[in-house]
Amino acid sequence: MAVKLHRCRNVWVKIGGHPCWKVQKALDEQGVNYEVVKEKYFGPRDETVRRTGQRGFPWVEFEDGSVYREESKDMAQRIGEGKLTEAPRSQPPTASAA
Repeated sequence: MAVKLHRCRNVWVKIGGHPCWKVQKALDEQGVNYEVVKEKYFGPRDETVRRTGQRGFPWVEFEDGSVYREESKDMAQRIGEGKLTEAPRSQPPTASAA
């Protein structure tokens, strides 16, 4: 399963308390194939809000376009338990009719 990890641009921060690193490390430890999508650190996060309903990082985008977002400690725990595929997902937004 290939997923996209949407996280802040501060990929160099690799400490346990950093939410984005916590989830990325869990993905690494479980051998999950993922692509990092670096998002804005400051300013509007329109895509994140549109896709997750909130401004927080990180979030995971699945191949079908659905997304998974929880608090990072909960995400890391679920991933660490090998249950990423069972994560609650929100569906991709539909294109509005023109």
